Order: sequence, then C-alpha cells, then structure tokens
Amino acid sequence: MNRISVRQTYIRWIDGLSRLCGVAAAVLLVVAMLVVCEMILIRYVFTAHTTWQTEAVVFSATASIFLGAPYVLLIKGHVGVDFIHLMVKSRVRLWLDRVGAVLGLVFCLVMAVATAIFLFDAIAGGWTTPSVARVPLWMPLTPVFVGFVLLCLQYVAELLKLFPASP
Repeated sequence: MNRISVRQTYIRWIDGLSRLCGVAAAVLLVVAMLVVCEMILIRYVFTAHTTWQTEAVVFSATASIFLGAPYVLLIKGHVGVDFIHLMVKSRVRLWLDRVGAVLGLVFCLVMAVATAIFLFDAIAGGWTTPSVARVPLWMPLTPVFVGFVLLCLQYVAELLKLFPASP
C-alpha cells in the first residue's frame, strides 16, 4: 500500500467516524430533550420529585457537544469571522487554514491530555457527583476525553487535506 492510499484511507475512516459522532450527538440531544419533557411532566403534573433527570440532561448535552465537535470541524460548521479570509489571496488563505489547523490540533492535544489526567483521577479516586444520584464522574468525563481525541484525529485529517500528497 503506497503513501497516498494510506493517507486517503485515514482521511476516509476519520471522516466517517466524525459523521458517526455527529449522529451520536444528535441522538444525545434528542435524549436530553425527552428527559426534560419527562422531568416537566413528573414535576408539574404529578408533583413528584426528580432525582436523576437534571444530571442526565446536563451530561447528555455535554457529551453531545464534545462528541459532535469532530463532525462540526469536518463540515466547517464552526462559527468564524472570515473578513480577513475573504480579503486575502488564495495562497495566503491556504496558509491561514494550515496555521489555524495546527493551532487547533495543539490546543486539542493539550486538552485531551488534561482531560485524561482528570478522568484518571476521577476513576482512581472514585469521585461522584454531589447529588442524590451520586453518578460516578468517569461517566460524564469519558465523552469529553473521547471528543478531544477524536477532534485531534479530525484535525490531522484536515491537515492532510491542506497539504497535498507528493507523488
């Protein structure tokens, strides 16, 4: 297998994984919405207490944000100010994109390491939420870590797209 096919295979796999994460993020948002509706029904119709619903909504929405980030990068759906980008020549624009991708990758690598350390501490320390549900903190931290790792992989794919393969 030559370098170009390995490169294309990596890009295709990571882009597919990012699309799958986008679907997972959408499903998590639907779950959060349904739990909110259930919580409203329980509280205001049946005047009962809720214990797990608030954390379920917060954790699923947070997981959706971090797991959906690689998909947002893939489709260039992030919010950006493109005033300078539109005013410069295409060659400068390409270099701006490359520098931005490298800086994004470095940031995500740092955050992945920091999140991994925090996740390890939460697992080793048996940390839980202070609520009645006492949810183990590794559960909401895992999607944050996974999201940053996948974002790093997507940035690498984006960089490969920005630097054409030499034959």
